[in-house]
Formats: sequence, structure tokens, C-alpha cells
Amino acid sequence: MTSSGDATATDAQTAGVVAVADCWAFAERQLRRLLRRAPGQTPTYTENGRWVLNEDPWAPTWSGGFLAGMLWILAARTGDAWWREQAEWYSRLLEPRKDDTGTHDIGFVLEPSWGRWYDLEPHGHAREVLIDGGRTMAGRLQLPGGYLRTWVDPGSTFIDVMMNVGIIFRAARYSDDPALWDAALRHSHTSRRFLMRGDGSTAHEAWFDPQTGEFLRTATHQGWRSDSTWARGQAWAIYGFTVAHLHTGDEALLDAACRAADFYIAATPVGQVPPNDWSDPAPPEPWESSAAAIATAGMFRLAAVRGAGERRDRYRDYAKRSLRALRTPEFLAVGTSGWEGIVKHAIYHRRNGLGIDESVMFGDYYFLEALDLAEHVDEGEEEP
Repeated sequence: MTSSGDATATDAQTAGVVAVADCWAFAERQLRRLLRRAPGQTPTYTENGRWVLNEDPWAPTWSGGFLAGMLWILAARTGDAWWREQAEWYSRLLEPRKDDTGTHDIGFVLEPSWGRWYDLEPHGHAREVLIDGGRTMAGRLQLPGGYLRTWVDPGSTFIDVMMNVGIIFRAARYSDDPALWDAALRHSHTSRRFLMRGDGSTAHEAWFDPQTGEFLRTATHQGWRSDSTWARGQAWAIYGFTVAHLHTGDEALLDAACRAADFYIAATPVGQVPPNDWSDPAPPEPWESSAAAIATAGMFRLAAVRGAGERRDRYRDYAKRSLRALRTPEFLAVGTSGWEGIVKHAIYHRRNGLGIDESVMFGDYYFLEALDLAEHVDEGEEEP
């Protein structure tokens, strides 16, 4: 395998890779500007490069945790009291969401914020917030089908929900509650069975009869069609199944993470960034950079799993090359005047015309997480 530091003709866009230190400095500048322009606001996507400060018009607001998470990453890296103060403040703004029964994204809201706070500095109040949030998330379990329902309908679950089982596993461990553990594990196995195909690709949504639990069909809100593979959903699968395995040690969930990663790698040549949906014969935009950022962070985490065996090197090296692609001026907004996000060429919701070829908060967050993980991936530590 070609090493991550070598240049090849297949990833010509990596010419002029921005130095890691300059990526961090740029991220700090962009976040300081946002916090000073719109204190307390948690946007999801940009329009013409500027953050939209209105409520999310499609889903219950779910992006606040990503902004707080970036602040915690910077606080931990720099030791700067200002970043720490901002991270704590934005996390406290999110605390009421621990009881939010209107969203399936409690993990997205609380893991990057209160979860990072607790991981950096374990304390009782953060522990209780995470337990409460995990209990709220587990309350979405539909017993007949064994899945966590979305906000869309009691019969619906998304591949995205795999990113929200981690907070239930946390709550189960912190509270010694086996019912919570069972809820998260049941959903993980239901997702593996009904949202993952034999080739490792994933569907966006699965529909069940909420009364009987019978599986009915797959569907999509953001992909090309119901039987295609939405790239960001595939990235959620890589990351989500990896985290579920790290919490449980369940080999079937590790297998799901590896198969999701293998499909992503086969569909997206090394050093490149996927479109919104690989099956779309004529994608209107060539790239969906948030999918690449999520997959990169997920593969760095997967590369730290000892059970992944000889594939660990493959995932680590691929993630390094993917991160190099995102660190070029084509994707990093470092040279784009007036742009307020960090990573360009992301898509929030193509079908609804939201955040198309823009920056998205989750793309920026997972880009910074990937930058951070890249410095530790060779240490071989395995953590949820």
C-alpha cells in the first residue's frame, strides 16, 4: 500500500496541502468570529459561506453539540481559559436538551458537549446530564421491532441513529442499568440486520410496523433513491458501529463497522471525496465533504480497535490520505474571502435544497476531530 505521505496521480487535489498547525489556527479564527458575531447561536449550515442563524427548517435542531464539541477540542489542545469558558457556556446552553423527547439526536447534542467535558474532567453533574440524556434517548425504543424511532414516525429509524446509541451505553454504564444497555444493543443489531446490505452498503431509513415489529421497506430522505447509498449515511455507519463495538466488545458490530468502511473505501478511491450518493448517475455536485470528514474520523477510531486485525493499517492509512484531501484549499476555506465555515463543499440536505455546496457544522466538527485523532492513532489505544 502506498504510504500516506506519498503523492499519486489519483489524488491530484492534495497538491498544496495546508500544514496541520495552519489548519488549527484557521479553525480558531473562524470559530472566534462566529462566537463574536452570533453569541449563543448554534447554526447548522451556511448559505453563500455565511452561517444561517435561523432554526433548522427540516429536523429538530441537532447541531449545537458540534459547535460545543469544537470548543472543547480547542480547550483541551490549547489550555486557553477563553476556549474553556466558551465550551462550558455552550454546553450549559444545551443541558435542557437532555429531556428532549422530540429528537432522535440526543447523542449528537450531548456527546460532543457534555461527553467531552466529562471525558476531559469527570464530575458528577456531567455524569448526571449524560445519564438523563441516555435515558431520554432509550425512551425511543420500539419494543416490537427493537429499534430507536426517529422524529419522523414511530415506524421509522435512520442509519444516523447509530451515532446516538453511545450515549445510551454511557448512561447504562454510569447508572448500572441493564435495561439501557439492552436498548442500545438491540437497536445496534436491528440496524445491522435491516439497514446494512450484504455488500456493506447501507440504506438511510428502515420502516417497520410499530405494532408488530415487522420490517416493511427501506427509504431515503437524503439519498438518490431507496436502494442507493447515501455517502453521509455510510459514514455514520462506520463511526456508529465502531463506537457500539468499543462499548460492548460485540464482534458482530465490529464486523459491521469494517464492512461499512470497506464499502466506503471501494466506492471512494484513496485521496478523494465522495458525492452525496454513489449511485446517482449524474450527481449535481461532485463532493459531499462532511461525509469524508465523518468517515475519516470513524476510520481513525476503527484503526485503534485491536480486533480489526490486519485491516487496522488499511483504515489508518486511508484516513490519513482522506484527511490530506480535506486539508487542501479546494476544501479548507482558508483562502476563500468572507467564508465563515471551515470545510467547504458539504451538503446538508440536497432534496430540500439546504446547505448545498456549503459548510455544515457537523462537517467542521468531524474534520477537527479527525485532525485531533490523527495525532494519536498510532498510539494503539482503544476507547469508546
